Amino acid sequence: MKQEEKSLIIDAIAKDLADYPHVYITDISGFTVETVNQLRRQCYRRNIKLKVVKNTLLKRAMAQSSVDYSEIYPALKGVSSIMLSETGNAPAKLIKEFRAKNKKPLVKAAFIEECTYFGDELLDFLCAIKSREELIGELVGLLQSPARNVISALQSGGGKLAGIVKTLSER
Repeated sequence: MKQEEKSLIIDAIAKDLADYPHVYITDISGFTVETVNQLRRQCYRRNIKLKVVKNTLLKRAMAQSSVDYSEIYPALKGVSSIMLSETGNAPAKLIKEFRAKNKKPLVKAAFIEECTYFGDELLDFLCAIKSREELIGELVGLLQSPARNVISALQSGGGKLAGIVKTLSER
């Protein structure tokens, strides 16, 4: 591969890293073409970008990025593919679901919300991670809860008061 081709590939990977905040480094070695295509289709349906990459080119692309991916470098060994997503737990859920029928993909490392996670044993934990939007939604719900309780109490109290006044007027 010529240097110009490598630099184009590195630039494409760097652009993908800039576009997606969550990165999973996975191992899909040993997959048949049919199995890889099934995985790609499932990734496409869930807005996850799957790329098989050379470790050296990925490392160079990560070095170009404004985000510090240096903690992931030790995971860049053997055959690697990257899964890029807008949602932090989407690739983990996909991997868990896909592994119901297959032994792989294995999670080598994950970079989620500026934190690095290593090892396939963390797959269940990665599935349970909530996205930033989910956490904000829960927080807003918790903040609205007391106000809703006060409003419903006032409305029900007003109904009771109107019922009492009506009963007294009928007597």
